[in-house]
Amino acid sequence: MTQTPPDGAAGPSRTVPRDGFRTFLHVLVNTAVANVTTSFLWFALTFWIYVETRNVIATGVIGASYMIFISLFSMLFGTLVDRFRKKAVMVWATLAALAVFVLDALFFIAVGEERIADLGLPWFWIFAVVLLAGSVVEQLRGIALSTTVTLLVPEERHGNANGMVGAVQGVAMLVTSVFSGLSVGFLGMGWTLLIGIVALALTLVHLVPLRIPEERAAGSETTTALVDVRGGWLAVRAVPGLLALVLFTMLNNLFSGVAMAVMDPYGIDMYGVEGWGFVFALASTGFIVGGAVVAKKGVGKNPIRTILIVVVALGFAGAISTIRELGWLYIVGVWLFMALMPAAEAAEQTVIQRVVPYEKQGRVFGFAMTFEAAAAPITALMIAPLAELVVIPYMRTDAGQRQWEWLLGTGDARGIALLLLLAGLGCIALGVVAMLSPQYRRLSARYRATVDEAETREQVPV
Repeated sequence: MTQTPPDGAAGPSRTVPRDGFRTFLHVLVNTAVANVTTSFLWFALTFWIYVETRNVIATGVIGASYMIFISLFSMLFGTLVDRFRKKAVMVWATLAALAVFVLDALFFIAVGEERIADLGLPWFWIFAVVLLAGSVVEQLRGIALSTTVTLLVPEERHGNANGMVGAVQGVAMLVTSVFSGLSVGFLGMGWTLLIGIVALALTLVHLVPLRIPEERAAGSETTTALVDVRGGWLAVRAVPGLLALVLFTMLNNLFSGVAMAVMDPYGIDMYGVEGWGFVFALASTGFIVGGAVVAKKGVGKNPIRTILIVVVALGFAGAISTIRELGWLYIVGVWLFMALMPAAEAAEQTVIQRVVPYEKQGRVFGFAMTFEAAAAPITALMIAPLAELVVIPYMRTDAGQRQWEWLLGTGDARGIALLLLLAGLGCIALGVVAMLSPQYRRLSARYRATVDEAETREQVPV
């Protein structure tokens, strides 16, 4: 027999299919390669346009637009994941992304690289938006991957599986940064597009014959709406404090928005585009290490506390990374930033997978991504013009350098250093305030109660 869970609980544990974990590994690797491809093209676009224009506003707008599109479409993506089978969703997403990238490559050939690189003409923005659309569609697979953890992995190993996702994403980021920089530096944007298209086609070849067992329970709730905002909202509100979890995770992205606007320009100015690709790859090993630690140790007894500790640590890493214009210090700061991110992501996913019914998880992940993705572009769109037009010019004046030299030292990029320092201190303050809030205590109690309920169900004889 099974016990009836209280309102807002995740319900009885799902029966994991035989060889479910092996299937999850196939899905994980396939999704990682697909994400590498889209990230490869997106990083290449950012590197390429900054090398061509040296314009911080352009890179900030590109990064912010990407996150805005994710925010706008995440609820649709989450609804599709709940409404249809996971493999079908993944195949559709890959086909759509592949078609969009092929169209953009043809547009690039037709217009020509020199005309597209001219920001005074509309061609670059058309090219960037189309490439953005393909990259965003691929994010649908990320939501589907999070739900396959619940579908294919035993409940007690969810935290470890989410850590494996983080480790694989770290490998993907390392590969992406190296090859994007090298490809743009030595081959140009045209060949870069071709490489991305071929790689994504190969993931489709691997995905189509892959079997993902998914049996829907009798009487399980499904949605017929195209964008089920109401269903996502009700699923979040059904769990006390879950809305606060979304807000806590948004704190990470507030600082990420600042990093999105200025991190690549700072690195490219310091190392050059090819060198920054290698340096970013070195720093990305932090993502691998952080994900591996989570895969082995999990996210702790209280994942909500883990998230807020990571928020504070992220602020510290960002604040110190450019306090002096030293290459090794920037690498250490970015490495720490990367190493901490998997813990925050895995902690959030573990909480949702534990307290939200499987049939609603896609909408809840989509709901969370809608607000979390919106935080970064808001700060990026604010910071990029502020950096380009106010802070960077001011810090290049004699008065600005004299005023801040005692804290930030000397160098050509002290304006970016000042922005990252202030953003990091603000992130620390927000994390401390959130840890003292009643919402944090309420959600922590709800998570502990859900864990206790699951352990009780395991002890009830069938």
